[in-house]
Amino acid sequence: MKRVHPHRTENVQMPQPIRDDGTGAVDLGPRDIMRDLENPDMLVPPPTDSGTVPNMRFSFSDTHMRLEHGGWAREVTVRELPIATTLAGVNMSLTPGGVRELHWHQQVEWSYMLLGRARITAVDQNGRNMIADVSAGDLWYFPPGIPHSIQGLDEGCEFLLVFDDGTFSDNNTLSITDWFAHTPKDVLAANFGVPQSAFAHIPSKQRYIFQSSVPGALASSEVQDPQGAVPLSFTHRLLAQEPIRTPGGTVRIVDSTNFPISTQIAAALVEIEPGGMREMHWHPNNDEWQYYLTGKGRMTVFAANGNARTFDVRAGDVGYVPFALGHYIQNTGDQSLWFLEMFKSSRFADVSLNQWMALTPHELVRNTLHVGPELMNALRKEKWPVVKYKR
Repeated sequence: MKRVHPHRTENVQMPQPIRDDGTGAVDLGPRDIMRDLENPDMLVPPPTDSGTVPNMRFSFSDTHMRLEHGGWAREVTVRELPIATTLAGVNMSLTPGGVRELHWHQQVEWSYMLLGRARITAVDQNGRNMIADVSAGDLWYFPPGIPHSIQGLDEGCEFLLVFDDGTFSDNNTLSITDWFAHTPKDVLAANFGVPQSAFAHIPSKQRYIFQSSVPGALASSEVQDPQGAVPLSFTHRLLAQEPIRTPGGTVRIVDSTNFPISTQIAAALVEIEPGGMREMHWHPNNDEWQYYLTGKGRMTVFAANGNARTFDVRAGDVGYVPFALGHYIQNTGDQSLWFLEMFKSSRFADVSLNQWMALTPHELVRNTLHVGPELMNALRKEKWPVVKYKR
């Protein structure tokens, strides 16, 4: 089906909200042509779309940039995407030597390294420490209340942070500099057993991100800990994990079964090749929060009672699908569409429409859908998360 109907105005071909069947009309009023070109399936929805499904997509490009010496940060929370109540995300970049200062959260922090390398540190409630370097494709996970830091290495870094609360904001972080700045110096002196003069030059406010020198080799940063190292690793090499390969793409699943510390967030890294589709499915455990890494595609969500809506997605977008709603994602570009799907859960779980039908009495399926052998003989008892399709 042709998705955009052309209309020429002043020698510029503009998309118009008109389907090939003649429904719709020319839009001659004020409009954002670039937005319409980016969202052809919203301007001209598929005929199967219907009802009032709320917005389930938001771009990090439309968020506020917090710029600091040493890096930047921006976030998508319920403020930007009201339907996304279970998880929130922060996109952050650090320069070489840039520091996300010593801090902690009331929420879980799950992170995927997008580019570059960083050094992370943490100390748990039993005084056991961790100092590690992470690279593109690696994860880290800090339980609530665990103090930690992040610093860009020689090429700097960019990463995605995910928190298990849609109302979370990184601007409400509990930071060491903020606490020091709001504690009387005589209390600080008593706490550490040093003169008040030792705190003469402490920052007067939270530093959040600041520029420092690039740290040396990992061995030079080691701090011997009499309590030992943390018993469960805070890091995981997701991109190095062997993927599930099916016609159309790959999937790497990470949850508490292979990353034991990650008890509050489960995820899958999905690759949909050109001409591929994340199959029709739903999740029986919680809402899905997505982050698109490369490529472009379209996601259609089925919300029951005749309601369905299609969203165009591309790199840098956040998508969201509420619990148990059926959906699929198609690659509409000429390169692989990579994205993360994340859940506030200890385990990853999905239900395949194809597999469900294959494992249900065939006569019942035929009588329900009025279908014949062509479909029934093609059903698969094995789950294929990503499939090929003809465009």
